[in-house]
Amino acid sequence: MNASLAGQTVEAARRALAARLRAANIDSADLDARMLLGAVLKLELTGLITSAAQQLTQQEAERLEAFAERRIGGEPVARILGEKEFWGLRLKLAPETLVPRPDTETVVELALQMLPAPAPERALRILDIGTGSGAILLAVVSERPDAFGVGTDISEGALKAARSNAAALGLLSRAAFLACDYAAALGAPFDLVVSNPPYIPSADIAGLGAEVREHDPRQALDGGADGLNAYRALIPDAARLLRAGGALVVEAGYGQSGPIEGLMARAGLAVHEPPKMDLAGIPRAVGGRKIPR
Repeated sequence: MNASLAGQTVEAARRALAARLRAANIDSADLDARMLLGAVLKLELTGLITSAAQQLTQQEAERLEAFAERRIGGEPVARILGEKEFWGLRLKLAPETLVPRPDTETVVELALQMLPAPAPERALRILDIGTGSGAILLAVVSERPDAFGVGTDISEGALKAARSNAAALGLLSRAAFLACDYAAALGAPFDLVVSNPPYIPSADIAGLGAEVREHDPRQALDGGADGLNAYRALIPDAARLLRAGGALVVEAGYGQSGPIEGLMARAGLAVHEPPKMDLAGIPRAVGGRKIPR
């Protein structure tokens, strides 16, 4: 497939691209072809169907070829397009942010489950430690109009992306973003703390798929020798910042829910039972609640 597709129909180009991606052993070839072609033509799925007989211009064919080469080279579609849908929200990405994944929606689900009922006298306060693109924070705030969120990150590039996403979603008046290590710069009490910290053991990173290993920022992946370094730092900090009865919800890697629950218990949090499972049956979202004294 190359710029000679100029003059070919949208449907013919879609089929050719899908075949080329399948030949490159890309499992999601058909979906990826639709997404890349839709981005080139600025069309959603319905538009691709209704425009099936439309002919590609030279410029469109060249852009599609550039996308195809990047995808075959192992770059994820979300990185090529610079955006990813999460919790029904379209989020812009940056090199400093993870690509939000469906498994992380379990954190949003458990967070919403553990949040208290609306309090007429005040807004609920939510903290997202290591916010990245703002995915978790903005998903929760979008569901709770009575909430105000704060996202922290050590990366200015990530914070810029998170602010941009909040503005695009009309949530900037209910979200603030701050550069600091974990929650070191914060002191006010929060009703909910959420986090998807780096949790891949350092030695395992080399064995990750190329789409993650070569395109996600290492500092957002590397959790130290056992993958738990970030939890050892953020769980006591979250316990310090939570109101009595407030909740902490974190994403966990494979086999990590038990050690994380132990860290929560040692920090004075009552562990929420059971963790929320992802679609593969892995305990993915772990919650704890600050015990009122």
